[in-house]
Amino acid sequence: MRLITYTDQAFQYQGRTEKTDAGLLWVFPYTQTRFRFTGTSLSVRLRNHWNYGDIRLGVIIDNTQYSVRIPSPAEPTLPVYTEEDEGVLTLRIADHLPDIEHKAVVFKRQDGGMHYMEFVGVAVDDDAHIEAPLETPSTRRIEIYGDSVSCGERNEAVLYTGKSDPDADLSSYSNAWYSYGAIAARALGAELRIIAQGGAPLIDGIGWFNAPDYVGMESIWDRVRYNPALGESSMWRFDDYEPQVVIIALGQNDSHPNDFMADDYDGDEAVHWRARYADFVCALRGRYPHARIVCTTTVLEHSAQWDRAIRETVEAIDDPRISYFGYTRAGSGTPGHPRIAEDEEMARELVAYLDTLGADIWSGR
Repeated sequence: MRLITYTDQAFQYQGRTEKTDAGLLWVFPYTQTRFRFTGTSLSVRLRNHWNYGDIRLGVIIDNTQYSVRIPSPAEPTLPVYTEEDEGVLTLRIADHLPDIEHKAVVFKRQDGGMHYMEFVGVAVDDDAHIEAPLETPSTRRIEIYGDSVSCGERNEAVLYTGKSDPDADLSSYSNAWYSYGAIAARALGAELRIIAQGGAPLIDGIGWFNAPDYVGMESIWDRVRYNPALGESSMWRFDDYEPQVVIIALGQNDSHPNDFMADDYDGDEAVHWRARYADFVCALRGRYPHARIVCTTTVLEHSAQWDRAIRETVEAIDDPRISYFGYTRAGSGTPGHPRIAEDEEMARELVAYLDTLGADIWSGR
């Protein structure tokens, strides 16, 4: 078995990462690396930081996707894993492949609320090697700020399409590869970073994430590490990636525990939220002065007053490069998390909307 470390120039990364003593820290879903390799087998080496749930690693080899289970500290190590130095795991992904050149993608399926992982590298046959992908990174770049829908949470539970989530742990059914943003980005030939967390509202103190000390996107958007359950936070420098398109898909979780936007649109809480939303949009504009910013929600059920709030806030900002976009079934598409079919529906509509803005949006002007 030949070990290839994360520093090898063949690895082509996508996503916010942070260097650690062992490798690169992956926090947000859809963070990934691409490469080619020769030989008959592939293993991935990582160190996992578990918080809750059934953790799965996403791997694609020659267009076939694998969901590989990472054991939690609360259970015995499974036979397919070997534990090595300082908690580094070697996960056997594939054996008995044809002895030819293969292309691979290793990606994070789930959000940083469930786990962080350090990508340490891969292992291939003793006489094998890895190379960079044949395709160069796209010059089109998208960044999404959102919640569980943007993460692709529970979207593989396809038998529950259009239905409420069952009362069961569906964490293993979360797959960022099939999120609406990832599907749209691939259709557009664009790189993508998903800065999203399940249960996250816009502002701290409400929502679902990190109960009872709720954490909102205002305390996540400019970080790499942000989960209080997994240690100290760390700031992001915004110096290696300038997207031409920024999607803001927030407002779903701010209705918990009180749906103040639906109950009293002109009340103090609702007015305060709209002001904070404007602040957030302007903060992103400050980081990305040339980007096209699209503000939206999702098809997951919510009061239409949230879409109204976002639309009117965008109108008040009065920036021609900031717009509101509403899905055909915004707030009414499903009572449960969108499944893959609904992610595909959202992706089609989002791609069509971005196409109406013209090819100039990708020039960054």
